[in-house]
Amino acid sequence: MLAKRIIPCLDIKNNRVVKGVNFVNLVDAGDPCEIAKRYEEEGADELVYLDITATSDKKEIFYDLIKRTASKVFMPLTIGGGIKHIEDIKNILRSGADKVSINSTAFLNPEIIKEGSKLFGKQCIVVAIDVKKVENSWHVFINGGRIDTKMDAILWAKKVESLGAGEVLLTSMDKDGTKDGYDIELINEISKNTNIPIIASGGAGKKEDFLEVFEKTSATGALAASVFHFEEIKIKDLKCFLKKSNIEVRYEY
Repeated sequence: MLAKRIIPCLDIKNNRVVKGVNFVNLVDAGDPCEIAKRYEEEGADELVYLDITATSDKKEIFYDLIKRTASKVFMPLTIGGGIKHIEDIKNILRSGADKVSINSTAFLNPEIIKEGSKLFGKQCIVVAIDVKKVENSWHVFINGGRIDTKMDAILWAKKVESLGAGEVLLTSMDKDGTKDGYDIELINEISKNTNIPIIASGGAGKKEDFLEVFEKTSATGALAASVFHFEEIKIKDLKCFLKKSNIEVRYEY
């Protein structure tokens, strides 16, 4: 079995970490660099920075923050938010990131997935898919969860895989910030219809939620935010728990 990854996500707004519920009601959670450093010391496998208002507010990409973080931590760093062009991807990677996460731009201009994968390698291209259940189907949302594209999430996941995305960061908007577990049904539907590695996102509230997503789905990584930011779950403790539950993790303690 491939080792499962534990991935803290820092939602960034105005160079500060914020966290909300169902993509709204944001509260300040601290300084990104300090939190990133703490996560590395705790044994996080990777780190994701998402500038959650970069696209909606048409802001510039926070290159200085990427450089500062990359100089302090050595775990793989994924950056998302405000990416519009191939040049943005190149500059983010040059600033010290290992991967980019593309959401709205990937949907509006799918060729960026293909071109990015060709130029930088598919391992660098993560497509973030924000999904919400509308009646009896899963719709893809863009623009920080503000716009319902009406696109079926399974069809979109298949499309990004065909274009060369290396991973999908799959967020259940219905579960985001609720702390009542990952959306197992959604993850399994996407997994069943694609072969692309999936990072599960949205809903982590306790250690058992991570165990459930790894036992009941083929997700290769589990992402969480507030439970790590506010130290409700410590990554070291989580990995010990998962290891004792026969889940292969990357670090042993």
